[in-house]
Amino acid sequence: MNWLLGDIIEKNIFKFCWIVDFPMYELDEATGKVEFSHNPFSMPQGGLDALNSENPLDIKAIQYDCVLNGIELASGGIRNHVPTVMERAFEIAGYPEGTVQQKFGGMYNAFTYGAPPHGGCAFGLDRMVMFLADEPNVREVIAFPMNQQAEDLMMGAPAEADDKHLKEVHVKKDLPKEKIKIAG
Repeated sequence: MNWLLGDIIEKNIFKFCWIVDFPMYELDEATGKVEFSHNPFSMPQGGLDALNSENPLDIKAIQYDCVLNGIELASGGIRNHVPTVMERAFEIAGYPEGTVQQKFGGMYNAFTYGAPPHGGCAFGLDRMVMFLADEPNVREVIAFPMNQQAEDLMMGAPAEADDKHLKEVHVKKDLPKEKIKIAG
């Protein structure tokens, strides 16, 4: 792994750090609009008060990453579980009123009954093995790595589902009609 970064980091030493205070929003340089920086379902630090009173570009999300020698090993955060906070967060990012209920109705409705603060963190064991094996790429330690086109060549995935399998899960194809070219 060290050859990848040259002499930037010390050899044979693991240096960990936690990255916190991720920005909740960022400015899209092309459009000039405020948009979510990373995860729209993260809880903003300061909750609804921050969303209503602070500059959106100053609001931080409750998110965190564990980094080892510059490579992300884990990612996590506290999830936004308060419907009014979620609605306001999406409103700031330019989504029309009702978007949260329309697109995420099941989750939104569940949260209206009251959910405790919740979150977590997921470590990538494959990335830890990459460091321990001193491999330059995580694909060198994954049992079934994907190629650059996100294909798993050993499993033949992705593959087209046949009509029998689609029928089992009650999925119907609705493909556009082919245009017929008329010679002449």
